Amino acid sequence: MTMTENTAHVPALAARTMIEAFRLTADAHPDRVAARTPDDSVSYTFAEVRERAERLAAGLYGLGLRRGDTFGIMLVNRPEFHVVDLAALHVGATPFSIYNTSAPEQIEYLFGDAGTTIALTERQFIERLLAARDAGTKLETIILLDAEPGEQLPNGVISLADAEAAADPAFDLEASVAAIEPDDVLTLIYTSGTTGPPKGVMLTHANLLGMIGGMHRAYAWPQEGSGVSFLPSAHIADRWGFHYAALMTYGYTITACADPKAVMQVVGQVKPTFFGAVPRIWEKLKAGLEAMVAGQEDPAVKAKMEGAIQAAIQKVRLEQAGEAVPAELAAGVAQADEQLFAPLRAALGLQNVQWSVVGAAPTPLEVLEFFAAIGLPPCEVWGMSETSAISTMNTPDAMRLGTVGRPIPGVEVRLADDGELFVKGPNIMKGYRGQPEKTAECLSADGWLATGDVAEIDADGFVKIVDRKKELIINAAGKNMSPANIEARIKAASPLIGQAVCIGDARPYNVALIALDPDGAAGHDPTSPETRALIEQAVELANSQLSRVEQIKKFTILDGEWQPGGDELTPTMKLKRKPIGEKYAAQIAELYA
Repeated sequence: MTMTENTAHVPALAARTMIEAFRLTADAHPDRVAARTPDDSVSYTFAEVRERAERLAAGLYGLGLRRGDTFGIMLVNRPEFHVVDLAALHVGATPFSIYNTSAPEQIEYLFGDAGTTIALTERQFIERLLAARDAGTKLETIILLDAEPGEQLPNGVISLADAEAAADPAFDLEASVAAIEPDDVLTLIYTSGTTGPPKGVMLTHANLLGMIGGMHRAYAWPQEGSGVSFLPSAHIADRWGFHYAALMTYGYTITACADPKAVMQVVGQVKPTFFGAVPRIWEKLKAGLEAMVAGQEDPAVKAKMEGAIQAAIQKVRLEQAGEAVPAELAAGVAQADEQLFAPLRAALGLQNVQWSVVGAAPTPLEVLEFFAAIGLPPCEVWGMSETSAISTMNTPDAMRLGTVGRPIPGVEVRLADDGELFVKGPNIMKGYRGQPEKTAECLSADGWLATGDVAEIDADGFVKIVDRKKELIINAAGKNMSPANIEARIKAASPLIGQAVCIGDARPYNVALIALDPDGAAGHDPTSPETRALIEQAVELANSQLSRVEQIKKFTILDGEWQPGGDELTPTMKLKRKPIGEKYAAQIAELYA
């Protein structure tokens, strides 16, 4: 791996705290646009973000917010988020975000766990926050970001203008910022709660700076750039990638996409230099491009494009195997890149991407190979909330497809006897808020974090994630299997499939529950023979890529869409396996009848 130590163009990397990092970045690029909406109806330069954040910080102090207090935020992706989060950080407080799908009782739990007295939201969520407040939390003041001037607001709810007007003349901004220490808690990231009540992961200023610094030493981000923020800010991926790193550290321009379903439309407008997404988005993009190629009216053009893609994939496989690429093949792929692949990248709006990442779930190898072939190699990364997002990563100059890369500088990894991955480094959380016993269960006194992931590490240090330790399937014959990898194969086999759940623990064979994709399967009746035939073809394709014992013997197509935060999925799109097993017990029993 080529280690790049150059930090001269990134003053923020020398900061002691994330708030100091932002102020250095704002000083370096005051007139650069920091945050915007796709239509520029809201657009702030770095100087404006800083000025607005400092003004609101004085107001929050006047409302009683102090260093170490928590500050709740419930917003869609919008430029104001950066201002609001930074305002709380200037006070020395700990801002944290709430998933927009959260029910009042879930919000009540989070505010109770965090001890929150002040929160900020927008109109569409105000009733849920009021319900949580009235249920008996410590919440006293709710700031309504989009209140109309002169609007009559419920008791305890104030407008943003009212919050700013509450500024305390005694508030000393510079002293407040100077008092913040690297070990102060920067934010709380609440876990999905699949194994019990959500836990508040305490991440410090030092955690994020250590992680961002390690990533920079592995791969130095370009000096200028842009990105599209569309994942929830309650998710560590968005908060790290587009808030702490891209905006606060590197000074990138971030466009907020309030509707995740519209992300590729916004990407087409922005043409970002940095793009990150979960595997499902990459799978859909691949399916879309393949459909575009298959839909070519001229058979000769279609054959040429398909041949070029296959040749480029062959080149990628040779390179990955460390074998020589024939000169004729290399020349042909270079020509195809200019004539065919460049237009494909442009069709996605990704022609300017210098670095793209994929993570949060297993990514099928054929998806990685496809995009590497057309000049858009997604760097697969691995991490979790407890590791401040990233612990291992592939880089554009050192990529091993099918792995999640090598540990970033400063991070150590090792495997336990049962294959569980342990991680140690400056990015490891301070602990779970108010739960020392839960912290002790996974974090040793000498700093090693038990991740719960089963992994393999090759001779060159590249890490391959097998599956979650608690989710491995052990069938009736004692065979260990990864349901996540089986599910990834099924989802990648057809754009019609939105979600798949592999069942097989302590069973004689594997079966699957399949939910159709609302976009890819639009117009397809889940109960029709035609739809079942198409899904059966996809399952057969997936089975051809699996060992005999892993293969799906039976499946059922479920009616209805699975929504993040619903019965089947967490807000971060992880499968709620136990609730799924209970909800669809009858369908599962029928598959084994």
